Amino acid sequence: MNELQEKIIKEMGVKPTINASEEIEKSIKFIKAYFMKHPFLKTSVLGISGGQDSTLVGKLAQMAMEELRLETGNADYQFIAVVLPYGQQQDGSDVEDAMSWIRPDIRIDVNIKDSVDTLVEGMEENEKIKISDFNKGNIKARTRMMVQFALAGDHQGIVLGTDHAAENIVGFFTKFGDGAADLMPIFRLNKRQGQILLEELGAPRHLIYKIPTADLEDGQPMQADEDVLGVSYQAIDDYLEGKKIEDNDRMTIEKLYNNSKHKRHLPITIFDDFWKE
Repeated sequence: MNELQEKIIKEMGVKPTINASEEIEKSIKFIKAYFMKHPFLKTSVLGISGGQDSTLVGKLAQMAMEELRLETGNADYQFIAVVLPYGQQQDGSDVEDAMSWIRPDIRIDVNIKDSVDTLVEGMEENEKIKISDFNKGNIKARTRMMVQFALAGDHQGIVLGTDHAAENIVGFFTKFGDGAADLMPIFRLNKRQGQILLEELGAPRHLIYKIPTADLEDGQPMQADEDVLGVSYQAIDDYLEGKKIEDNDRMTIEKLYNNSKHKRHLPITIFDDFWKE
């Protein structure tokens, strides 16, 4: 293991092995503790995509709010699950399966297509602006988060995020999009560890082992994350667990980590020391 790998593992907080029930309890306690510290808050909000990560965080959120109601006697504690398709979602059946398993207190559906298209069309009325498919994908991600924060604002709530170590290390999230949230309950876990928690919770197997995809670009619908990244989640997970991996995979991971540092930093101020190096 090289020095950079050691640094990254420490930064991401990944353990080489986990106890699933302990990690489930830890995430639930984390969510509950935030609400106990901020008693004016009453709801948690999360977009459900039908993928592994939002299915896991959604279930943990629902369990946390149920425990808060039981422990406090306050029925105002609620989990709001939001479905945010852009038009017709190709894997919409997975969203429904995830929702049936999570059983959220409140479900809200908001189709973001009109909002995104109107914004893009409005910008492109200026002849100097041409929004690429990739850039439009980021607009979709930020629109989804905007909806979630609006709902949280209307319901005394917070927005939960699905960021985990395997995505964070390679910067596979949209800055101020799905990378923006109040709480990240599964940060410290890699991809396979998230699967282990879902197995422990009894999630539908096709959701646990679904091929991860961001599904943001119109021209490449349902494109697998690993095809975009150029490295497998297995290699990323092995790297985060301190295992030796192929040199080309290690170099890809470390390059992606270095190139995405800006995504893991709050807005830069003059007091940050990056520019003094």
